[in-house]
This record gives sequence, C-alpha cells and structure tokens, in this order.
Amino acid sequence: MNSSVLPRALLFDLDGTLVDTAPDLARATNALRVHHGLSELPFEVIREQVSNGGSALVTLALGLAMEDTGHSLAREFLLEAYARNVAAESRVFPGLDALLTAWHSTTRGWGIVTNKPRAYADPLIEALGLTPGALLCADDLPVKKPDPEPLWEAARRLDIAPDDCWYIGDHLRDMQAARAAGMTAVAVGYGYIEKEQDYRQWPADMWFDTPQDLVAELLRPTHEMENTACRIPGD
Repeated sequence: MNSSVLPRALLFDLDGTLVDTAPDLARATNALRVHHGLSELPFEVIREQVSNGGSALVTLALGLAMEDTGHSLAREFLLEAYARNVAAESRVFPGLDALLTAWHSTTRGWGIVTNKPRAYADPLIEALGLTPGALLCADDLPVKKPDPEPLWEAARRLDIAPDDCWYIGDHLRDMQAARAAGMTAVAVGYGYIEKEQDYRQWPADMWFDTPQDLVAELLRPTHEMENTACRIPGD
C-alpha cells in the first residue's frame, strides 16, 4: 500500500467511523434499563459497546446472553426505541462532512458498508443528508463483515477496483474484511472501542487517532502527502 497515492474511493463503516450514533443508541439502551426498573448506565460505558450491535447492548443493559430467555424480546424493545429517534443526536464526526464535500468535487467515489440493518441505516443517512454512491447494509447480502463480499459489492457499485479503495473502520472485523477484500485497511481510534483493546494492534495499513488526522491526510495534495499515519515497525 502506497500512502502517497490517494485512493479512488473511500468506503466507511457507519457507526463509530463516519457517524457518531452513540447518543441515540445509548438513549435506547437506557430506555430498556428503565423499562426493567434499572438505573441508567453512564454514556461512556454504553459507547464502548455500540459497534458490537443491538445484542451486545442488550447483554450490557440486562446481563442477558443471546441464548437466554428474554434476550430476543429485550432486543426488540431496544431496537423499537432506537427506531423512533435514529438521528435525534447522531452527527457526522467533525471534519468528515467537509471531507465528503471535497471528495465529491474531485469526482472520486465514496460509500458505506455497515453491519447495521437497512431499516435503521436508511433513515439515519437520509436525516443527515448523506449521499453515498454505494450503501451495503447487514441484510443486503447473505453475509456481512468480516466477510469481504459486502466490500466487493460496494466497489462494484462504484465501478472501482478493490485495490483502489480505502476501507475505514473502528472495529477489528473492519480490518479483517478490508484485508480479505484486498483494500487498504484504515483503522480509526476515535470510534467505539473497548478500553482493553489497542486498535494499533489490528491488522491495518494505516491508523488515525482522530477524524481530523484522517481528513488532513486525505485532503493533502498528492505531491505533498507524507507517511504520517502510525505504522507498526517493519510493516
């Protein structure tokens, strides 16, 4: 991977990478807690689990594993609460909206590949005014990340070869999917990462601590770009 060459397309994970959805998901999680007579959890505790999906939030909220009686019903309650307000407080991470505007102006493509079901992704993206050239959700294909097929399908819809794409994400499975798809794997440390995890140990090609760092790298003119992303020595 040559970081001095801009990709022809950017593909983003959604929750925790492109959009900060944690406030709305935290509200739904705490609504589930209150429904069961429990006190609300601190926002930061919930934030760490957002990228792990609704089932993980149910486990966090009520201590119910997926196979436990009541888990499915609790998950349904949580998702219904979330669906009522998918974009009340969710926002594109700072600087990424300007990046996407600039990216459009260069006629380069961009898309979203998420494990979020389309029923929640579509209204969120519409509310935020995002216009990805490709959107692949959890229920669009028989498989989802870390399988590479959703990333390949997004590249096909953008008519761009996988090795001309960056896939940007905040979870280990995102890096696994990107590597399997033959894309440049870009890990971001500002997303929903559990405290015990070190995102710099993920099998990525590039690592960025903040959205501003990512934007600066992508908006730097090609002839001025330097290898400023963190790398594992010898990688």
